[in-house]
Amino acid sequence: MPYGGESKLPDRNHVALQHSMPTACERPPVKRHLDLSQLRRFKEQPSSDAHRSLQHSRDKHRTCGPRSRRRGGAGATAGGLTGVVVRRHSPHSAPPSRTAFPRGRCGRLAAASGAMAAAVALAVRGCGGVWRRARQRGAGQPGPGPGPFPRGQRAVACNARGGAVPAGKSGLAPWVPVVGLEIHAQISSNSKLFSGSQVQFAAPPNSLVSFFDASLPGTLPVLNRRCVEAAVMTGLALNCSINKKSLFDRKHYFYADLPAGYQITQQRVPIAVNGCLSYSLCIDSKMSQMVTKTVRIKQIQLEQDSGKSLHDDTRSQTLVDLNRAGVGLMEVVMEPDMCCGEEAAAAVRELQLILQTLGSSQAVMAEGQLRVDANVSVHHPGEPYGVRTEVKNINSIRFLAKAIDYEIQRQIEELENGGTILNETRAFDSKLGCTVPMRDKEGKQDYRFMPEPNLPPLILYDTKSLPANMNHQQVINIDWIHERLPDLPSVKRKKLVEKYGILPEHSFTLLNEDGLAEFFESVVKRTQMKPKKVIGWILNDLLSYLKQHSLTVKESPVSSFLLGDLLNLLEKKEISSTAAKQVFAELWKGEGKTPLEIVKEQKLGLLQDQKELEQICQAVIDGQENEVMAIKAGNQKVLNKLIGLVQKKTQGRSNPVLVKQLLEKKLSE
Repeated sequence: MPYGGESKLPDRNHVALQHSMPTACERPPVKRHLDLSQLRRFKEQPSSDAHRSLQHSRDKHRTCGPRSRRRGGAGATAGGLTGVVVRRHSPHSAPPSRTAFPRGRCGRLAAASGAMAAAVALAVRGCGGVWRRARQRGAGQPGPGPGPFPRGQRAVACNARGGAVPAGKSGLAPWVPVVGLEIHAQISSNSKLFSGSQVQFAAPPNSLVSFFDASLPGTLPVLNRRCVEAAVMTGLALNCSINKKSLFDRKHYFYADLPAGYQITQQRVPIAVNGCLSYSLCIDSKMSQMVTKTVRIKQIQLEQDSGKSLHDDTRSQTLVDLNRAGVGLMEVVMEPDMCCGEEAAAAVRELQLILQTLGSSQAVMAEGQLRVDANVSVHHPGEPYGVRTEVKNINSIRFLAKAIDYEIQRQIEELENGGTILNETRAFDSKLGCTVPMRDKEGKQDYRFMPEPNLPPLILYDTKSLPANMNHQQVINIDWIHERLPDLPSVKRKKLVEKYGILPEHSFTLLNEDGLAEFFESVVKRTQMKPKKVIGWILNDLLSYLKQHSLTVKESPVSSFLLGDLLNLLEKKEISSTAAKQVFAELWKGEGKTPLEIVKEQKLGLLQDQKELEQICQAVIDGQENEVMAIKAGNQKVLNKLIGLVQKKTQGRSNPVLVKQLLEKKLSE
């Protein structure tokens, strides 16, 4: 819907839960607050600065400025942005002094920008000694107190393959890394969390903004039923306790893409608490050994997303797109139970699979639907947790592992060299492969949490507590959702292993690729080949072709039906394995031919005339006297060379098993 407009049709997702709240459309207009005609004229006749910004190409804008919060992807751009223009100081002028600003969030904005630019400039010359030089300004400051992570009954942290991080120059006890994650998953819903605006990726800028999203006076939030159900579903899948009564709070901070000046979240009583997530990771490069670990889930809370700021350094202005403002998020807060990037990456990947299986989030990291904040600290065994740093807005599992491992090593080197770790927020630069400082870390006092006055407590029910006369459309039944949970990835893996007899590590690969498990099962149903052989073709041939051409399973030119027919020809011994690979390569071209047609056209069928095959075997024996003598002397491995020569002469049309039998018979004569 256009900026400032409200949908005339009621959103089916928006059903008032427990208490009905009027929307902006239902409330009488308050003339003293806003002249709506002026707002319409502003939309129809944008300012000259905003209008000129339409002519900018996409590569002139960049996201993730020094105060960006929960952005989609680093480096994401948007062209033709019709939005609000926010003035900034000239890039040619000196940034304001750090001491010229008060302690609040606004005061740290310009200072954080200058610190980040300085750190990036230093990092270009090499990340080795940057951190010590960049932190000299805080060397004399007293460090924060003990780390914020709670001390639990947690074993000494170690890396994925066992063993703590070894001691450095000081020769003290090994360092113990501690990693905790905060994961923001965009809820898969048609409309936003508290308004009827549509949710759509890559929509024209500021085209999906309602009165409430723009924080116009007189508007009130209406809770989206679908978002609540998705959060409950996710909590149940992660073994959480669902709070039948949860509360909403305001989290205050200032930034241009947050029109209200606060975010509606759940700080005091979230919707789900005390869960756990089990994940597996390999302990060798061949994935032959898997180990299962568990990370505790502290809480899952519902909250709003912010808008998106796009910084144009050429014109010294920032463009604001509010399409994403108010989109529903689930924040999954994990306890600091991990100790390296590999563990964190495995946990996030497992959570991503669970969210996609449930349908509560599409969790496409490239579109900003799953963003990770990593909290990292190091300490010696037996000592309190160290001061943590937070690496914000990581939108790639591979970058997550790299960022955490780099930050662990950076902190160890800093402490070994006599430095201190600051409680700060950092960003990961994927090009340089290192983290750079963004700003000081805020505390709860900076956010000024307070109860949300416009939202009553969210009340959920189970079968026992559900009143008999209650309208089922106005409530959410936890037990009803629990009964309809689909099989989770861990259950699917177990079923694949039990049903088809494949290796456990193969089941992980099948589920890690979207649609690959369904493709495998479809091929198994169509072919007479055993599943253990089919899995080899799926993982070694199909998957390698897909990765080579950067395609998904759904985009594969070789369907499960064609691959099944090809494997049937191989199983019936109508073609050899070498010929089967040639047929697969032809099928990949997508010319619409069947495997049987390709075999006939290229004459790839096995030789049926045994006499002709015997003559070819005899010719090979006659031409390889040295190999024949070696075989008769007891070196049976040389026989494989003769089989290969026969295959070469027949262009792969001979049966290797039959060829071996014929050669052994002739050599024994």
